[in-house]
Amino acid sequence: MLLTFAVSGYRSLRDLILPLDRITLITGANGSGKSSLYRSIRLLAEVAQGRAIASLASEGGLNSTLWAGPEIVSRAMKRGEVPVQGTVRKGTVALKLGFADEDYGYAIDLGLPADAGRSYFSMDPEIKCEALWAGEALSRSNEIAGRNGPSVRVLPQQGQRLPVVQNLARFDSMMTHAADPKDGLELLVLRERMRAWRFYDHLRTDREAPARFPKIGTRTPALSADGADLAAALQTILEIGDEVALAEAIDDAFPGAEIEITVNEGYFELLMRQKGLLRSLRAAELSDGTLRYLLLTAALLSPRPAPLIVLNEPETSLHPSLLEPLARLISKAAEKTQVLVVSHAEPLVNALARERGCLHHHLHKELGETQVADAEPPRWRWPSR
Repeated sequence: MLLTFAVSGYRSLRDLILPLDRITLITGANGSGKSSLYRSIRLLAEVAQGRAIASLASEGGLNSTLWAGPEIVSRAMKRGEVPVQGTVRKGTVALKLGFADEDYGYAIDLGLPADAGRSYFSMDPEIKCEALWAGEALSRSNEIAGRNGPSVRVLPQQGQRLPVVQNLARFDSMMTHAADPKDGLELLVLRERMRAWRFYDHLRTDREAPARFPKIGTRTPALSADGADLAAALQTILEIGDEVALAEAIDDAFPGAEIEITVNEGYFELLMRQKGLLRSLRAAELSDGTLRYLLLTAALLSPRPAPLIVLNEPETSLHPSLLEPLARLISKAAEKTQVLVVSHAEPLVNALARERGCLHHHLHKELGETQVADAEPPRWRWPSR
């Protein structure tokens, strides 16, 4: 389970360190930084896939994603005694991301390229340093692997840090290029954990959504990001997952309703029988809210639970009467996986806040900077360049 998430220099997240729990609920007004927090967690996951630089480029490059306010926000600025204005920069330009779980911690520092202007790729950020450590907070004594510039050093069992990579490209991460069963086992373990994180913010329910139509299916222990393989995912739960929990989740939201999966020459199709109807409804006939709830059910009741599932505004298209069943579904899923929910739907927020093991963070902005109300930040130290 992740215990801490840290981000510095990303959009409105100038310096944010959040404690996490089995269920972490993120709320706040529009523009408070909820989406930026979600994107920063997703960007961190992209590091393990080797796609962090490309993800930043798709957001407009490093310059578009960096904190746009002054390097230091003084107390006088916060009190309104002096105007908010920039000064001569003393620190380096950096976007930093990191987390710590029950076993390891990891952090990455991205900055401006050293050869800016001399390459067609001068807009690409470069990785300045990385660190992997044992425990919650980085210290000199618990660092297992570290990267500065092109060199990666690891701490083998003998207790002396040894270089394992000497010429790592500045756009490649040690998570993807130094993870090795022999010399970088901890990097390999943590990389695979990060690759297993799942993000759901684009589950399609429109008229042309793939989940509404028959689709060739194979065993699907994890629902795809857009939900295209919904029928196969639900059938996988029925065969090798918790079919009782699936039936209970559907009945909780739609009393008396049942689902059925039909297969025709390898094409899987979802049908739903609702109380009082004489025939089952095809997925193409279901309302957006009904289909979305079934998509969330398939994602949360996966027979192969992810270390972390992140839901961004799952209440979209759902009638308020479905939000309490959704909260109970999230709580059920949290027995096997960690769930982070970004939401501003009050019924869902109130229902989740009552669940055991739910940590609620309410975001707000002060002088453009996202802050957390009444949150004591955990111990944290960034690796130095």
